Amino acid sequence: MEESDWSSDVCSSDLKFDVSTLPPDLARKMQILRGGITIPAPSREGAAEELSKLTTDLDAAYGTGKFEYKGKMINLDEASTIIETSRNPAELKAVWEGWRTVSPAMKDNYAAMVSLANEGANELGYPSLDQMWLSGYDMPPEQMEAEVQRLWGQVEPLYKELHCYTRTKLNAKYGDAVQPLTGPIRADLLGNMWAQQWSSIYDIVKPEGTVPIQYDLTERLVQQGYTPIKMVETGEAFFVSLGLDPLPKTFWERSMIVRPEGREVQCHASAWDLDDADDVRIKMCTEVNSEDFYTVHHELGHNFYQRAYKNQDFLYKNGAHDGFHEAIGDFIGLSITPEYLKQIGLITEAEMPGPDSDTALLMQTALDKIAFLPFALTVDGWRWDVLSGKTTPANYNQAWWDLRLKNQGLVPPGPRPADAFDPGAKYHIPGNTPYLRYFLSFILQFQFHKAACEQAGWDGPLHRCSIYGNKEVGRRFNAMLEAGASQPWPDTLEKFTGTRQMDGSAIIEYFDPLMVYLKEQNEGQECGW
Repeated sequence: MEESDWSSDVCSSDLKFDVSTLPPDLARKMQILRGGITIPAPSREGAAEELSKLTTDLDAAYGTGKFEYKGKMINLDEASTIIETSRNPAELKAVWEGWRTVSPAMKDNYAAMVSLANEGANELGYPSLDQMWLSGYDMPPEQMEAEVQRLWGQVEPLYKELHCYTRTKLNAKYGDAVQPLTGPIRADLLGNMWAQQWSSIYDIVKPEGTVPIQYDLTERLVQQGYTPIKMVETGEAFFVSLGLDPLPKTFWERSMIVRPEGREVQCHASAWDLDDADDVRIKMCTEVNSEDFYTVHHELGHNFYQRAYKNQDFLYKNGAHDGFHEAIGDFIGLSITPEYLKQIGLITEAEMPGPDSDTALLMQTALDKIAFLPFALTVDGWRWDVLSGKTTPANYNQAWWDLRLKNQGLVPPGPRPADAFDPGAKYHIPGNTPYLRYFLSFILQFQFHKAACEQAGWDGPLHRCSIYGNKEVGRRFNAMLEAGASQPWPDTLEKFTGTRQMDGSAIIEYFDPLMVYLKEQNEGQECGW
């Protein structure tokens, strides 16, 4: 299960279970065919209980984390709102550092968990837990790591141009003393607690000299009386427009769509498959805003995928690989275009942005999609080094910031304390959720989008294409979902896209007009860090 802050990321459909309770041969197959997200306990007496306590304590420490700010104890939701909305660098620094006082207490438990998990992975025939997780991609782990670097190499130039442009805008906003014109960017200035998506600072970086978007999606949702239920119904209607069956009645009876009154809950948005058949659900504390509008589509992507492969054999009831599972709903989200919003009545014909607004549209998307890619590499890059023993507990924090600088060009707002454990301030570290799936999903969703638009006969720019209502695309889409994990993922990919290789070129094509704009704006700047 993942975080609901889609200022953060997407959400996993997978549940953890103790693989040590399975026969060894079956356990190995489960790691390969169900994505390898489990944390195996060693077989020795008491180890499973010890691992269970460590992982439970880590999860609880994150979920209940609070810190004092201005005389009040605040939680992550409250802190994130400040990071997203404040433009006071002193306040941003204080709140950014405040949330990271929650994680140092996790460090010893995390190190102990790493040791136990590696011991369990060894018993299943893997050198370390990271190698076990990487084994779920139908290729040797070292080949998969090389594949990730190849994909990043395709899209890295676009990120570097976005970084350069954003740094210039932040420098103009805050001045040299806060954000220098050259070098890395201060991580607390980017509108997200982890600086993984930057759309909250669109007001600072919005393109000048271009026609702005004439509507605000959040305002429209509120004005037109959307409720959390109506947002989910609208997401369901998109999938149904493609020819997929509506969600079962039990989905609406058993899902948690709003925060319940009178009790504390984890609001990490997640999608659930309770019976490997029809009991699919989502768990969200949905709010009526544009962020959750997209999150709903993401979560429903998991549910429609889960139900599509329900007739496969048990071991094949999963995505072609975990990146597929994360990509499905976001692929649909790429069709939430102005034309689609007009079709469902959220904007009028007069408000339809013309071609002269393309730069603004693409900038909004890039601040989420492109800014996220190197962060995704950083989370698992750090974890792989920890699990392999390359990074020791004494170097956890320094290794984290070394990678954040290398991949993202970011630095903390000030020196970090000696006891800092900043990786633990991100849910997927104490929650032990592999992160490579998100990087792959961001590649795949654009690859799926391009293929679907070609199937639909679209001949305009990719970012204007919507497949809403296209039953032929839906037929091919559903066939991909129904295959589940029953064949190697390149076979599944080829049947929908025509190619057996994951490919970042669709991202480059999608953002090409923005790339031209960014290069023009960055001319004369000292880009890089």
